[in-house]
Amino acid sequence: MKELVLAAITRVLAVLLLIPAWLRCPGHARRLACGWALSLRFPAEDLAGLTGGTRAAFTAARTEAFWRHRTLLGLTSGHRDAAEQHRLFLDEAAKAGPDRKRVLPAGESAHVRGTALDVRPREGAQWLEDHGARFALYRTYDNEWWHFEYRPGEAPPARLPYPGWRATGPAPSLTRPFPR
Repeated sequence: MKELVLAAITRVLAVLLLIPAWLRCPGHARRLACGWALSLRFPAEDLAGLTGGTRAAFTAARTEAFWRHRTLLGLTSGHRDAAEQHRLFLDEAAKAGPDRKRVLPAGESAHVRGTALDVRPREGAQWLEDHGARFALYRTYDNEWWHFEYRPGEAPPARLPYPGWRATGPAPSLTRPFPR
């Protein structure tokens, strides 16, 4: 119920912001008003570090989702630096051992390259799964409904069961590159 109320408030706010957005940037008022309203709804969002293409595709997708389909699309996580990704990888390895199925090492992560998006809420992720190909945004793992990657100029990638999955078997064994 709370989510429905917050979504309705976000929509009303975006409509109210259309006039100031139009005054600031007439050709992009809907995109701007949508961005302002969603930044208030999801204040921890950070699009910094995403490649220009990834940011443009996500912004276009969320604007269309918002105005055409009344669906909110927020970002939980985008770009991560290699150190943060490495820490997440080690944390996952400590919890899941060699059966890790959620986090890739920094050298393999699209988050480090600035081309991965973890989105929310689930309805937004479903919208992106249904419509994301038009923006070159694809869900890449079966076990992560929230994870999408920007893949321009490619055929839609085959979705893998989980990060690190190899057709020949499980993910390689984990080793720590630094002594404890």
